Amino acid sequence: MHDEFLCHVTAYGVCDGRRIGVPLGTYRAPTLALALWWLRDRASWIAERLDPNPEDPLYPPNSLIPVGESVPDVPCALRFWCADDAQQELIADELGAGRLVQITVGDETTEYELLAESVDALRMQRTVPALVLPVA
Repeated sequence: MHDEFLCHVTAYGVCDGRRIGVPLGTYRAPTLALALWWLRDRASWIAERLDPNPEDPLYPPNSLIPVGESVPDVPCALRFWCADDAQQELIADELGAGRLVQITVGDETTEYELLAESVDALRMQRTVPALVLPVA
């Protein structure tokens, strides 16, 4: 069983023709349960910022408008993922087995990536001898 997990959230977009990643957070979780909680918390955090409640007094009337039906609904996808018990169990099994987990959702402008991996698995990979290629 893997005991410690490194979690990352990154947003990717295109700027000046290049794909750019913007880190949105990193967490070193001491337990599997905390790693899963943090990933769900960050997914909910992104969803809330992309799709806030229009009745919130922070927003002036008519300052928020719905997007077109053809636009992928990133907040809805993130909220659905957070509430999907089967997905959460699958991710727990993958992380517990030492495998990297990647959750990606995006629209036309931005891709959001949630990553988690076992710190123990990362350490074990470092013990494998590196492939050394001769320089020509």
